[in-house]
Amino acid sequence: MKIAILTFDGFNELDSFIALGMLNRLGAQGWKAEITSPTSHVTSMNGVTVQAQRSLEFANEADAVIFGSGIYTRAIAENSKLLDRLRLDPLRQLIGAQCSGTLLLARLGLIADLPACTDLTTKPWVVEAGVRVIDAPFHARGPIATAGGCLSAQYLAAWMMAKRAGLEAATQALHYVAPVGEKDAYVERVLGVVKPFLDS
Repeated sequence: MKIAILTFDGFNELDSFIALGMLNRLGAQGWKAEITSPTSHVTSMNGVTVQAQRSLEFANEADAVIFGSGIYTRAIAENSKLLDRLRLDPLRQLIGAQCSGTLLLARLGLIADLPACTDLTTKPWVVEAGVRVIDAPFHARGPIATAGGCLSAQYLAAWMMAKRAGLEAATQALHYVAPVGEKDAYVERVLGVVKPFLDS
């Protein structure tokens, strides 16, 4: 399972790194999530510079793609030259977006009439793009999922794991990362959010 975590300049560290860390808990099952960027290095909204593990075009061949958010997403959404490098296929790929990443999904025509989640700052731009935004942390239909709020990265990761590796594998991965003393409650809460969307 090859997963592209789309990460652009100005990215939110929580979006990219939480999903990356959680999804790679299934490494023994052949899962590999990688920071995927349009340039060799990207710098986060808080000044952390990281080296991309994959070029942007890796998203086109990956089994799953997550669009993280960041402070420059609105400008990226208007950069047709950049977005034209993406050729995603929802018939083959799982595709998720978080916060302002939802705006990029909208620009790529991947949301259509689906209700979508995003953060409060991005909401007006996503609505302007013709998307119906709902007040929820996570929503998915078929192979497309959106999430709103920095810590909702856990829902995107859990959804992908449960969808492709099964609930048992997702449960084990979530249990590993959950806070000590809260493990069962944490796993139950996260899976409770995503389970209604696994068969949709």
